[in-house]
Amino acid sequence: MANAVKVLIVEDEPHALTGLAELISGWGYRTETAVDGMDGWEKILAWEPAIVVTDLKMPRLDGLGLLARLADANNGVDSSIAVVLLTAQGTVQTAVEAMKLGAYDFILKPVDATRLRAILGNATRQRETAIELEVARRRLRETGVLGAMVGSSKAMREIFTLIEQIAPSNVSVLITGESGTGKELVARTLHDLSPRKQRPFVAVNCAAIPETLIESEIFGHEKGSFTGALERRVGCFELAANGTLLLDEIAEMPIGTQAKLLRVLEERKLRRLGGKSEIDIDVRVLAATNRDPELAIEQSNLRSDLFYRLNVFHIHLPPLRSHMEDLPTMAEAMLDEMNKKHGRKVAGLAPSIVDRMMAWSWPGNGRELRNTIERAVILCPDGAPLDAGHLPPAFGRSPVAAHAASDASLVPIRVGTTVDEAERLLIIRTLEATGQNKTRAAEILGVSLKTLHNKLKEYSQSREAQSA
Repeated sequence: MANAVKVLIVEDEPHALTGLAELISGWGYRTETAVDGMDGWEKILAWEPAIVVTDLKMPRLDGLGLLARLADANNGVDSSIAVVLLTAQGTVQTAVEAMKLGAYDFILKPVDATRLRAILGNATRQRETAIELEVARRRLRETGVLGAMVGSSKAMREIFTLIEQIAPSNVSVLITGESGTGKELVARTLHDLSPRKQRPFVAVNCAAIPETLIESEIFGHEKGSFTGALERRVGCFELAANGTLLLDEIAEMPIGTQAKLLRVLEERKLRRLGGKSEIDIDVRVLAATNRDPELAIEQSNLRSDLFYRLNVFHIHLPPLRSHMEDLPTMAEAMLDEMNKKHGRKVAGLAPSIVDRMMAWSWPGNGRELRNTIERAVILCPDGAPLDAGHLPPAFGRSPVAAHAASDASLVPIRVGTTVDEAERLLIIRTLEATGQNKTRAAEILGVSLKTLHNKLKEYSQSREAQSA
């Protein structure tokens, strides 16, 4: 009996309680009893059963109340406990609704012993399967896989360990790293491994939203709060209710908006633009940036108090060039993903393409690798492996170097040219070299997309003023 599955029986009618305990014990389970929901809750905390069989109608705390406490992600109780409800004929609809809230099953009174035994057996097997899956997940992590993340290098293993440690908590996390290193992937993994995984995950790129609209996007607004506000808008905080919100490129958020964000994080309340009342929020906030946070603070792009509030834990993602031993595994995982995405049957990676990829520095990091693999998969015939011939013609050269044969890619700067004019010429030529791809141009220039947009706006306004 020492290894028998533990079943807690919660029933306020003494004879029914005793009868159920004797019946279930006779099937080889270890049993404990409780006389109502409150007593049952205390026994759950102390005894940690695998299954709870509870009456629906009880004094002090009924079956639904007990189920709600078990479903609360912040109570520290094992979320895999199976709850079986005992219900009278008149409350079947309530029991069905309870199953939607997480109950495992229900059974009508008077209890059918055969059905109850079958339910307990099924719940036991489901729990054993869940334990086996968790063991399998741990083995995968030991081989360099965590969710959608892949990597067996020392640096990635340390990141995986940190993610597993902090995912179940509700703390804020600051994720840093170069563009393309997988910051959003880390945020999604933190969400998927947390008690909030069944709730929304919302990501917002602070650099991609115009400064005039970012507060409305994040906090929401009421109808008529400003010109063009034709209806009420729910912001990202409300969209992520009880879930996770990722604020990407946090250092690009206007300083004034950062101050309002800090207040929301501290008080867990927000007020929509134009709103008269505050709204309680329960959201886990993660933030990401490709900048050095301390440098961003020095340059007044990031408030120090907001940084300290977000930086409870800090995960820094290394560039791909610093852990190249992970590249073959990452490429294989991306190949499998692209085969499924495009309905292809490409048969692995040939040594020739692996050698070429290992010799490249990958300035675009994992995003560049993913795009390269996707292009190659589309070109490769089904049944054949990817080889070096499926790489882009300019692979291994920087985007600007790839156009070096053309004089148009050179930036003519004469002595006497001002710094502002040299900067303008460099931006224009880089945009030309990338085919007007502003995101890629910003990466090459080492500036944010928002900064690039602002520069182009300045040049446009300058030309308009000269024309006038």
